[in-house]
Amino acid sequence: MAKGKPDNKDNASQRFMRATGKLRAIFGPANRSSLVHDMTEENRKLLAQRQAESQQWETITRPDGSTYVVPRNPEDKSLR
Repeated sequence: MAKGKPDNKDNASQRFMRATGKLRAIFGPANRSSLVHDMTEENRKLLAQRQAESQQWETITRPDGSTYVVPRNPEDKSLR
């Protein structure tokens, strides 16, 4: 093991949080929850619902480059 290097294998955000510990005392704590976890069944259902909702819309690009969103089916009033 090299001198000065920790033996554990933390991810980059955990190393950053440890290195900036004194700054957090001034600026406040940050969330240290794990980013590496399985999705819950509730989150899977919510993701499927959001993806289905997003399929109801399409993005139109104007010649000047600006964009706007319109419903794919104008008769569908379920989300309006």
